[in-house]
Formats: sequence, C-alpha cells, structure tokens
Amino acid sequence: MNEATNVGGGLGLELISFRIGSQEFCVDIMTVREIRGWTAATALPQAPDYVRGVVNLRGAVLPIVDLSSRLGFARAEPTARHVIIVTQIQSQLVGLLVDAVSDILTVTDDMIQPTPDVASEMVKNFVRGIMAIDGRMVSLLALDRILPDLQAEAA
Repeated sequence: MNEATNVGGGLGLELISFRIGSQEFCVDIMTVREIRGWTAATALPQAPDYVRGVVNLRGAVLPIVDLSSRLGFARAEPTARHVIIVTQIQSQLVGLLVDAVSDILTVTDDMIQPTPDVASEMVKNFVRGIMAIDGRMVSLLALDRILPDLQAEAA
C-alpha cells in the first residue's frame, strides 16, 4: 500500500492501525505476523480479565488479549467483524482482539508526538506516542509494555 518515504530526512516507519471503539491505535508492522478473523477462545482459569483465553494457531497455543479491556475500556463483545492481530512480543506470539484493522501508515519519527503529561501513568506506560494523521489522532502502542505479565506466566 504505502511505501516507506523519505520525509524530513528520516526513513519512514510502517505501522498498522486499528480501531477499538471510536479510538484508533497502531503498532509497528514488523511485530505483526498475521491478521485473522475472530474465533472463540477457550477460557483459562485464573487468567487476568483482559485475557480472553487461547485459540489453536496451526497447532500452537495462541493467547488472546482483549486490547479494549487491557487499555481500560469496556470489555469487547466480539462479533464476526472483530479481528485478531497476531503479534510477536519478545519471544511469544500473542493475539490482540480489536474491532477492525484500519490502514497501513508510513510515518517519520518527527510525526510522533510524546504522550501528554495530563495522561494517567497507565496510559503513558502503554502509549509510546500520538500522531495527527489526516485529521484523526492515532496512538502508537508499546506492545512490550502491554503484556509484561504474560511473559512471566508463560515461563
């Protein structure tokens, strides 16, 4: 779709954007392995509220995180329109349940603004920066900060 462009002297960073409710977020496209339609997950006992459970991904167990719930919004009620973004976080594959994938964005570092100081510490932990793109605000998520406890539980 968009190719990396040399804008403002910096090479473009490719991001995949997605919606959760009326908000738009994005992650580095290099962390995304695939995008799948919603599949009901098998619940895990004693899992955090934002972990929907696990699904079978070609013989591998894939934990599914309700990103809406993890970010402090209402728990998602998945429909056939919801998607799972399969991401590589450190050494683990994790599925992120989102409302829909929006776009592939190419941005430069100077387009990414710091998270405002008025944001809560939780938001600052999860959001690496915010961009104004085509009249909409898109938050860049720090995947490594969203799921630190999954790494410990998986060990």
